[in-house]
Amino acid sequence: MALSVSRRLLRSFGTSHGHSWCDYPPISIPPFRNSQALYWHDSGDGQSSVQSFNFWKSGSSFLTSRRLSTSLQSPESSDSAFPSHLLSTKKVITPEHTQGLYQDLVIPVTNFHNEDKGFMVLAGDVFDVPIRKDIVHRVVRWQLAKRQQGTHSTKTISEVSGTGRKPWRQKGTGRARHGTLRGPQFRGGAAMHGPKPRSHAIKLNKKVRRLGLKIALSARAAEGKLLVFDDLEVPTHKTKNIVNYVQQMENASKLLLVDGGPLSEKLKLATQNLHYVNILPSIGLNVYSILLHDTLVMSRDAVNRIIERMHIPINR
Repeated sequence: MALSVSRRLLRSFGTSHGHSWCDYPPISIPPFRNSQALYWHDSGDGQSSVQSFNFWKSGSSFLTSRRLSTSLQSPESSDSAFPSHLLSTKKVITPEHTQGLYQDLVIPVTNFHNEDKGFMVLAGDVFDVPIRKDIVHRVVRWQLAKRQQGTHSTKTISEVSGTGRKPWRQKGTGRARHGTLRGPQFRGGAAMHGPKPRSHAIKLNKKVRRLGLKIALSARAAEGKLLVFDDLEVPTHKTKNIVNYVQQMENASKLLLVDGGPLSEKLKLATQNLHYVNILPSIGLNVYSILLHDTLVMSRDAVNRIIERMHIPINR
């Protein structure tokens, strides 16, 4: 707000009150450049110039409230320039990470013994993509349809066993006319329009398949159900070791272990009798397996291989 004070008014103000308020230090306000905040009008030349001025005011509360500072004050601060009861004691909470912004994620690395093995950066374009249920549904349908064997088969009229003789004459018996006993209306006859061996696979673009895997990985990372281990080495092939490791994990009812290279024989033997623990190599990681397990455990090597595979250009 602009403030215009004439020099005459200031002179009268200073002569009447200037010597009675000298008990307190003056507050100097520097000139405001390129601003019309404070103007002093000169009656001699008629020009307006911005100048600094000193004024006095009784009361320490006024001086305290007018103090300008860029430092952050808190109730624990030793400086009593600002009343502590006016400062908020509420802690500032940093907003949580917003999922789906393609930002790199930093995740701690551990092992079966819950030892600290440092941190690992997960690529945001693989582990932080927006969640789309429609893409996941399409990928799961494609995956389940492709894994169907399609070996079902029924026999047609030419394939069933039986004679080709006409069962009775055409006329004179009062019965319906038939030329064979291998027809579908007879017991042991053919099956009409029955299934034949075929492929149930449906077409799905590679870009959609790859996106589905990224979404599944991002969902587990957003839920906090993605664990990165330094390696998946176990000391022995005993199943009780894996059982103890799983019991130490929080809210892990079904576990999927993903290793980078070939799976170790000790890990296979230790997990083959546990229905709630399954293992896969990184090349076999898929959307349906991720959805079947509530916790995903990946080794460093597996994460690197998955990221490398996701960054390979798709051949058209």
